[in-house]
Amino acid sequence: MTGSEIDNLIAQCEKENEAGFLQIEKTALHNQEKVLAAFKNQNVALRHFAGSTGYGYEDTGKHILSAVFADAFGAEAAVVSPLLASGTHAISTALFGLLRPGGTLFSASGLPYDTLIPVISGDGTGSLKDFGVRFEKADLTPEGGFDIPAIESALVHKPAVVFIQRSRGYTWRDSFSVAQIGGLAALVKRISPSSKIVVDNCYGEFTEQTEPVSAGADIMVGSLIKNPGGGIAPTGGYIAGKKPYVDLIANRATAPGIGTEVGSYTDGYRAYFQGFFMAPHTVAQALKGALLFRSVFHKLGYDTLPRQGGGISDIICSIRFNTQDKLIRFCRAIQSASPVDAFAVPEPSKMPGYQDPVIMAAGTFVQGASVELSADAPVRAPYTAYVQGGLTYEHIKIAVRACIKSFAKVC
Repeated sequence: MTGSEIDNLIAQCEKENEAGFLQIEKTALHNQEKVLAAFKNQNVALRHFAGSTGYGYEDTGKHILSAVFADAFGAEAAVVSPLLASGTHAISTALFGLLRPGGTLFSASGLPYDTLIPVISGDGTGSLKDFGVRFEKADLTPEGGFDIPAIESALVHKPAVVFIQRSRGYTWRDSFSVAQIGGLAALVKRISPSSKIVVDNCYGEFTEQTEPVSAGADIMVGSLIKNPGGGIAPTGGYIAGKKPYVDLIANRATAPGIGTEVGSYTDGYRAYFQGFFMAPHTVAQALKGALLFRSVFHKLGYDTLPRQGGGISDIICSIRFNTQDKLIRFCRAIQSASPVDAFAVPEPSKMPGYQDPVIMAAGTFVQGASVELSADAPVRAPYTAYVQGGLTYEHIKIAVRACIKSFAKVC
C-alpha cells in the first residue's frame, strides 16, 4: 500500500467511528466532572503530595488519595497504594482478605487471567488452595456471555466470593459492561446474599459513566499503571468498595488490627493525584485508539474485537492473526512506533505467572504500563494480539500507520 492509500484507509475508519468517538468524548466529560468534584470534596491541597517515612503515621496524602478514589468511583472506601505492585497483587490481596479456609471462590467469568492461576491453585506456594480455599468456575457461553444456569446452580452452595473478570484477559470475547455486571450482581444477591462480589476492573475504569461498585459489586480492584493512573502514576494499585470489606482487605495488605493506619511512602503522591485527574481524558484517547485499530484491521481482513458497531467497555482491541509470524510482526511494529526503546525487537519468552511464552511490545515511560500504547500476546494458537492504551490519539494513529506498513505485503 502507498502512503496515500494508508492515509485514506485510516480516514475512512475514522469517519465510520465518528459516532463512537463522540460517545467516548461525552463519557470523558462526565467522568472528568466526577473526578474534579472528588478533588474538591476532599479538599485536596499541596500538602497532600508530600511523602512520609517510618510508620507513616498521619500520612494525610495516603488517606486523602484513597478518599478521592472512593468518591469518584462511588465507593464507600478505598485502599490506594504504591506498594501494591500490580493488578494481580491487588486482586490477590483482596481475595486473601475476604476468603477463609473452607470457603469457596467462584468465578462467574470462566478461568481467570493467567497470572491469577498460581494465586488460586498453586501447590506449596502459599496459594488460596494451600490455605484450604476451594475454587469453582462457570465457563462462559460460546458467545462470551455469562452462563446463567450454571451460575445459578453454583450460587445454591453459597460461595464466599463471586469473582468477575471484567476485561477479556487472553480470551476471545468482549469485555463485560457495567450493566452486564449489575445484572449478574442482582442475581447473586437474590440467590446468595452473603456472597461477596469482587470485580477485576483492570482496563475498565472510566470507559463508562459508572463503575461496577455502583452497579452492585462489593469490591472492585485495579492497577494504577492502567486506566486510573492516567499514564503518570509510576506503580501501584487500588481496592474500592464497601467499607467493611475494604477494612478486611486492608488488614491483609499490612497486618490484622493495623490496616491503613501505618505505611509510608517517601516519594510522595503528586503523580498519583495528577494521574487520576488525567485518567478520564487518557482513557478516552485509548478508547478511540482501540476503535481505530479494530476498524483498520477488520478492513485488512482480520477478525477483531470489540465487534463492529458494538460498545466498548475496556481499552483493549484484540486482533486474531492465526500465524505466529504475523503476531510477532505486529508486536514488533508497535514497538518500533514507541517513544522508548523503539530500537528493541520483541521476542517471545517465558514470564512469571504465564503458562505460555509471551511476546510484549511496551516502549513505555512507565515499565509495562498498559494505559500507554502496548501490545502483548501468549504465543499460542490462534495467535491473538491484545493491543491497548495510548496516551494520545495522535500517537496511536502514527502507530496504526506503522502497523499497516509492516503488513502491507502480507495482508
